[in-house]
Amino acid sequence: MKALSVRNLDVWFGVGRDQVDAVKRATFYVNAGASFGIVGESGSGKSTILRAVTGLIPTWSGEIEVDGRHVQHKRGREFYKLVQMVFQDPYASLHPRHSVDQVLSETLQLHGFKDIDARVRGLLDDVGLGPSFRFRYPHQLSGGQRQRVAIARALAPEPKILLLDEPTSALDVSVQAEILNLLNDLRAEHKLTFVMVSHDLSVVGHMCEEVAVMKDGEMVEVMDIETMRAMTPRHEYTKHLLEASLNYSA
Repeated sequence: MKALSVRNLDVWFGVGRDQVDAVKRATFYVNAGASFGIVGESGSGKSTILRAVTGLIPTWSGEIEVDGRHVQHKRGREFYKLVQMVFQDPYASLHPRHSVDQVLSETLQLHGFKDIDARVRGLLDDVGLGPSFRFRYPHQLSGGQRQRVAIARALAPEPKILLLDEPTSALDVSVQAEILNLLNDLRAEHKLTFVMVSHDLSVVGHMCEEVAVMKDGEMVEVMDIETMRAMTPRHEYTKHLLEASLNYSA
């Protein structure tokens, strides 16, 4: 069963002569329990797709289906019980004056949960943070710890789909692998579906089974991860991206 279907998605900013077409006719499908990657250079439109899916950008057209249901422009609570997003910058995504307990408790209350105390403890345990972190504030946490709190917040409504917008790019290299391994463990434990945006092909290779390549707002190719690892894509731009990634790694 398809957890997420996106067909002929157009996303734009501005009107009239000032209109900029950020995403053009993007189409992809993600099966339940799968992990799908979107890669491309900066400005290619990859993060814009996630923001349109999650309702942060209202100017879009096309078809979006989540769990077999059409998504309207106005999202309700039921949508956000199914779909949550983890953002790139853990420093910006947490309120500086809210403790970890407040962040998680308020999210749980918003989604109608009653056993708040037990659920907060469970969420912290899920992301590898002990009870001593519960009443800390963001400035008392490292970047990796903040991102763990952000992941816990995304898990709070018990979603089926996590949209991951460069979830490790703002972190130190030594912490990135820990967060990626945590996400893989959570995906298996909670039977989650991932859509991950990244500029780092090695991250996508570690996390995903399929990957879409974007250039100038268009998806030029969707391939399985074995094709990417074998360096045998169909599109010339994808070949260029893979070769550039190898040269950068070297």
